Amino acid sequence: MSEEYFSDGKIFADKEVLRSTYIPENLPHRKEQIASLTDILSRTLKEMAPSNILIYGNTGTGKTTTVKYVCKQLEELARTCNYALIYINCEIFYTQHRILSYLARVFNKRVPVFGWSTDVLYSELKERIDTEDRYVVVILDEMNESVTKEDETLYKLLRINRKLNKERISVIGISNYLSFPELLDQRVKSSLDAKEIMFPAYSPDQLKDILTERAHKAFNYSALDDAVIPLCAALATKRNGDAKRALDLLLMSGEIAERTKSKKVSEEHVRIASERIEANSTVEVVKTMLLHHKIVLSSVLMLTREKNERYFISGEVYNIYRRLCDHLGVEPLTQRRLVDLISELDSLGLINAVVVSRGRYGTTKEISLNVPEELIQPVLFADYELKALSNFSVEA
Repeated sequence: MSEEYFSDGKIFADKEVLRSTYIPENLPHRKEQIASLTDILSRTLKEMAPSNILIYGNTGTGKTTTVKYVCKQLEELARTCNYALIYINCEIFYTQHRILSYLARVFNKRVPVFGWSTDVLYSELKERIDTEDRYVVVILDEMNESVTKEDETLYKLLRINRKLNKERISVIGISNYLSFPELLDQRVKSSLDAKEIMFPAYSPDQLKDILTERAHKAFNYSALDDAVIPLCAALATKRNGDAKRALDLLLMSGEIAERTKSKKVSEEHVRIASERIEANSTVEVVKTMLLHHKIVLSSVLMLTREKNERYFISGEVYNIYRRLCDHLGVEPLTQRRLVDLISELDSLGLINAVVVSRGRYGTTKEISLNVPEELIQPVLFADYELKALSNFSVEA
């Protein structure tokens, strides 16, 4: 077949390869994390002793893909050892009842969707694990969505081990928040005793490797301009080496080229895709942030809107943050903890936080909003936990 056949409107060979749900046969630049996870899980499977694991890293660092990849490799061993590897997305199953109900149904198809209390589900799950002599690895992705100081989910799972004839439950927690352990109840921290695996951000060259490998399967021959993959990698690097962002960019760029009946995916298609994804992802990030992250971002937003200035020192932001917490009836975090939240919002690209010297007064951070006010204000004030801020004034 000629090159023209492949390039004339035949952009994709298999676009599913570019989706976040796709588990590739090879995971570039994650050998160390794969080895650590495989070592811990394989020892657990062989020794029949559960080890808990906490996995941290910014969005798009390959955490979920790596865990699914390793579990896929261990599935055969899990079957021979009477093991259950159970993946739960806590953005969907975000309450204790939903998680326990899902787990109980894995072992007993008669468990109803509604009607059973949490205590009944807990007892059913414990009995089934003991009866079947089953060993269970529970993977809680986006763990921060369900495990907070008010939720007993993780504590319940860890307590089951004490009530079984033999310890049989292991938990793998995945979170985008590096400060996630601070959300855990002290009882959970002491019971968890987890091994930790960090996932660093990808470099531009590493992102190019990932995109190139996927592109070979996703696109038809000559459907990409040479500059497309480097540009996708460069734009994703600005978002903290987010591989998911890079893959989304490549996918949407191809879809735009396909819709416009272009012969190839070009840099222009990438730039159009970037603008669309940026607006959509900012909204999604703000929607899914934890409460105190939203209050800090609201503080910067209100200062920007009402003071008509661009930069604010961290002390100003903290003062407004405390006032907002008081207005909402929320216990404020310490100023030291606020510095961590500011750094996390900076890493998400929602604000800019630059350390500046103030002479004999030491150093501080100059903080500015990094996204359009009109984009995030409706999202923040639509949150039922922040509705009371709609009548708040910085100058009051």
